[in-house]
Amino acid sequence: MPSPFRLRLTALLGLSGVLLGALGAHGHVHDVVSTTGYLDQWQTAVQYHQIHAVALLLLALLGLDPTSCKPRFRASFIAFTLGILLFSGSLYLLSYTGVKWLGAITPLGGLSLMIGWLLLAGAATPPKA
Repeated sequence: MPSPFRLRLTALLGLSGVLLGALGAHGHVHDVVSTTGYLDQWQTAVQYHQIHAVALLLLALLGLDPTSCKPRFRASFIAFTLGILLFSGSLYLLSYTGVKWLGAITPLGGLSLMIGWLLLAGAATPPKA
């Protein structure tokens, strides 16, 4: 059975991605990020957020089999979650506030997302006996 915590976290990250996408497309938040000139960065944050929320859902569902490479799935899940928070989160904050130093955090999130994909690739390899 999938971890209820991981499924709830994934659902909340998916929900927040849709919500933040809608906020960036309409109303006050859209007006603010358009004024700061960071609408493209907001949209990039939403895109990466949503792609990795789907990846998290798949990981949550794939991590069922105890004979699978579960530690690698877990590590990939953690890396993707951190990546969403750091990459997309820093871009959301940068876009909304215009505080440029937040952009220094974004590459750390991108690195975390890449590590998550590498860990997932490693999880596809069966463990050595």
